[in-house]
Amino acid sequence: MAKLKLKAGSRPPWVGLAAAVWVQISAGNGSNFPLYSSALKSVLGFNQQQLTFLGVANDIGESVGLLPGVACNRFPPWAVLLVGVFACFLGYGVIWLAVTQTVHDLPYWVLWIALVVGSNSNAWFGTAVLVTNMRNFPLSRGTVSGILKGYSGISAAVYTVLYSLLLEQSASKLLLFLTLGIPVICLAMMYFIRPCTPPSGEDSSIHVHFVFTQVASVLLAVYLITITVIYDSVSLSDAVSYVLLAIVFIFLLSPLGIPVKMTLTRANADTLTPLAGSTENLAEGEGGTTHSDPLLSASSSASNLGSFFENEYNSDVETLLAVGEGAVKKKRRPRRGEDFKLHEAFFKADFWLLWLVYFLGVGSGVTVTNNLAQIGIAFGVDNTTILLSLFSFCNFVGRLGSGALSEHFVRTRSIPRTLWMACTLVVMVLAFVLYALAFSGTLYVSTALLGVCFGVQYSLMVPTASELFGLKHFGIIYNFMLIGNPVGALLFSGLLAGSVYDAEAAKQGSSTCLGPECFQLTFFVLAGLCSLGSILSLFLTIRIRPVYQMLYSSGSFRLPHTSGH
Repeated sequence: MAKLKLKAGSRPPWVGLAAAVWVQISAGNGSNFPLYSSALKSVLGFNQQQLTFLGVANDIGESVGLLPGVACNRFPPWAVLLVGVFACFLGYGVIWLAVTQTVHDLPYWVLWIALVVGSNSNAWFGTAVLVTNMRNFPLSRGTVSGILKGYSGISAAVYTVLYSLLLEQSASKLLLFLTLGIPVICLAMMYFIRPCTPPSGEDSSIHVHFVFTQVASVLLAVYLITITVIYDSVSLSDAVSYVLLAIVFIFLLSPLGIPVKMTLTRANADTLTPLAGSTENLAEGEGGTTHSDPLLSASSSASNLGSFFENEYNSDVETLLAVGEGAVKKKRRPRRGEDFKLHEAFFKADFWLLWLVYFLGVGSGVTVTNNLAQIGIAFGVDNTTILLSLFSFCNFVGRLGSGALSEHFVRTRSIPRTLWMACTLVVMVLAFVLYALAFSGTLYVSTALLGVCFGVQYSLMVPTASELFGLKHFGIIYNFMLIGNPVGALLFSGLLAGSVYDAEAAKQGSSTCLGPECFQLTFFVLAGLCSLGSILSLFLTIRIRPVYQMLYSSGSFRLPHTSGH
């Protein structure tokens, strides 16, 4: 594809980050499955295993993003987002037609495919904004990942509030919003998600801006969980409900205050310098003019972050001719910390170790998210919206907090982020044991612990993959890692949890299982899997510690030499 011109200036990256917040909330639409799963079960007459396999379809669509990963290196972000818009409209539209009985007797396989297509919009939305913003802020990968994944994690609480206050807890209205509302939001944000000239890592205001965004997201999370509890406790009038929703809207707009502030105080913004070698044609503005600074020459050793937006597949013929003529040296294989293509990463043990750790951690966690409504009912909780909001809030805390915490320790002590993944896997073992033992009052404690740990696993995989295997082909590598999510959902949720639940329900002579035994065996198995994951994560941490000492030896991210591809 033609090389993309970068939007010059200090404000566009922050405008893109503010727009990305809305897209990331939209990209969390797969978290709504627990809100309308009961309607699917009752209206369409499904048993728990059929419903669980629909949850697997939701996870497959949400996490299988190899096509978006390839597309983000070949097409501009708006084109990637547009595919997600069509997928969201078509997939959830079919589910809405089935739940409202507008179209009768749709085959199960049609609904399964429709849910895959609808939730696959998450992959297109999330890949477009995550890859673009990490390239726009290459020196703050952990922080940016934590912020964006945090908003994605809290999206379930946003949808729960919307479902309760505006949509009258109607599954059909929620599905209609997913069909029409989400595409409209993403179409409105599409223009602002674009590659920009990265701001200088030396500008002190960058840290302040990130802190502001993090604080705003924390306040939003606290506010969401508060009004969810209030709604469950007291009856609210329509006017009060609309005011509460308006405040949510204001919180979501708050990151836009950064570029507004920069507009009002242009002095600092005009003195920012671009990050040398951070991307191809970095000094090129939107109008096509280039700054002739010799320090930004293409031969800079920091150019490993260059050529983000050029075609992934360069001409092999030209390379071979140049090698034969002695014009260039033969390419060497990349080392950890440099830019890998996906097939090159396949031959690295660290790649598969990271995948296994993610698979065991997130695969176990997604089993609970897919069955959270049924878990609540089995434990005697009638209204599971608070349970879902609690998980969403703690998921958000894990995603946002792990990004900031790991960024601090990786810069001050060069500690790999995988150490924190190992720690949270140990906590997940405790959470699953508490679930299985079903002590009085431990349901909410277990859900909170699992939510935090699930968020940490999800968030830390992102910067770790980019640090070990580079940003140039990060989109497809990141999305390959995400395959661990649906594989885990299929094995642990679809086959294990669904089978155990239906077997226990059959013993009770009902389609609904009540009591801790409904998921007890599942929880013990998941605890064992997380124990294995913690061991693998510690082993990975030991292996990659030298890489982090090389990358962060100066206290900030140091761009390694390019491998020549």
